[in-house]
Amino acid sequence: MNLIFLGAPGAGKGTQAEYVCERMSIPAISTGNMLREAVKNGTPDGVKAKDFMDRGDLVPDEVVIGIIKDRIAQDDAQNGFILDGFPRTVEQADALEKMGVKIDLVVEIYVPEERICARMSGRRVCDSCGASYHIDYKPTKVDGKCDSCDGNAVQRADDDPSTVLSRLNTYHEKTAPLRDFYARIGKLKTVEGQEEIDDTRRLTFEAIGLK
Repeated sequence: MNLIFLGAPGAGKGTQAEYVCERMSIPAISTGNMLREAVKNGTPDGVKAKDFMDRGDLVPDEVVIGIIKDRIAQDDAQNGFILDGFPRTVEQADALEKMGVKIDLVVEIYVPEERICARMSGRRVCDSCGASYHIDYKPTKVDGKCDSCDGNAVQRADDDPSTVLSRLNTYHEKTAPLRDFYARIGKLKTVEGQEEIDDTRRLTFEAIGLK
C-alpha cells in the first residue's frame, strides 16, 4: 500500500507514519529528515534547501522531487511506502502522478493551530539520526540524549515560535489545498489528532483499515 500523510507542521504525522511503517513493514519516507540530512552533509541539494528551510519556506519542487524519485526506486519501497512531507502542493501532487506513482490513500492528521504551537515548542530532534521526541509527549529516556544513538536531542531552528508561525502560514496557503485535491478523487481520510499519541495511533490504524 502506498500512503501519503498530510498535516500542518507539528501535527504528529511523522510519528504516526512511523507506527504504520512498523505495523505494515513498509518504509516511512520523510522528506524533511532527508532534506535535513542533506543540509547537514552539505550535499548540493542540501545547500539549495538550507536557506528556504531556515526561513520556514517550502523547498523548491525540483529539489524535493529529485530526492523522492531516488528514494522510492530503492528495493525496500517496492512493496509500498509512506510519504511524509510530500507532496506539499497541488503542483507536487501532479508531479507525483506524472512519475507514475500510485497512491492508495491519503491520511490527514488534523490538530488545531494553538495546540500545534504548544507542541512544537517542546519538540526535540536528534542531531545525529533525526529521531523525533517531545519533552511532554515523547521524552527521551536520558534528558537531552537520543534513545537510539545517544546523539544530542535538540530544538530545531525551525521550531522557534516565529518560524513556526511562518511555517503554519505557508502550510495554509500552499499545502491545505491538497485536501481538496485528494478529496475530489476519493482518497482522503481525516484523523483528529488526540492529546495521547496512542489514541491518535488507534484512529489512524482504523482509517487505514488496520486492526
